Amino acid sequence: MDNPFGKITALENVMELFHDGMTLMFGGFGGVGSPPTLIDGILEKGVTNLTLIGNDTGFPTIGIGKLVKAERAKKVIASHIGSNPFAGQQMHEGKLVVEFSPQGILAERIRAGGVGLPAILSDIGMDNEIVAKNKPLFSLNGKNYLVETALTAEVSIVFAKKADEYGNLIYDKSARNTNPLVAMAGDITIAEVEEIVPLGSLAPDEIITPGVFVNYVIPSKGVNWKWAWE
Repeated sequence: MDNPFGKITALENVMELFHDGMTLMFGGFGGVGSPPTLIDGILEKGVTNLTLIGNDTGFPTIGIGKLVKAERAKKVIASHIGSNPFAGQQMHEGKLVVEFSPQGILAERIRAGGVGLPAILSDIGMDNEIVAKNKPLFSLNGKNYLVETALTAEVSIVFAKKADEYGNLIYDKSARNTNPLVAMAGDITIAEVEEIVPLGSLAPDEIITPGVFVNYVIPSKGVNWKWAWE
């Protein structure tokens, strides 16, 4: 396999990008579509004090939930944490700060970060204390809206079915979920992929994430999702 853009690399070559106290954004929904090889690498390196941004906290042994279970996170920004009891336990014990964001709003905040917008306006959850807490209001055409700040991260990690040498990505069915948005919102984006193909092998109309958003591509060692949903 050629590597003309220098994006294809091994796991050990990207581990220096992960450090204590960083902000890490991840793709996936309940672990499905999360990059297990990268997550295991972060776990093994011992990185801690993380701020995690993603749809949920996975399961204790699947997805980002492995980092949460190991108490490597100080804060999580997510739409729910119910599938991982360790997240709820740590929140109630004061070990983990959880910022809840309605799922659609969370996705839009990530998208806004990816396209360079500072914030979005939303009327979702205005009467909900958890959602509206400490958020400013903005009046537009006689109606008030919550100001929802955009979300970005030092590093975004995503999982894809295929990548070419430039980092163009395609996804496999529901494993696509939030990955395309997350891929846009990291200062650095690392894609873990099942298959790397030569440039020109992907039809332009099947590419979901353009390679311009992807800094590194690493081969996956395999996924661990399926049993959780059977």
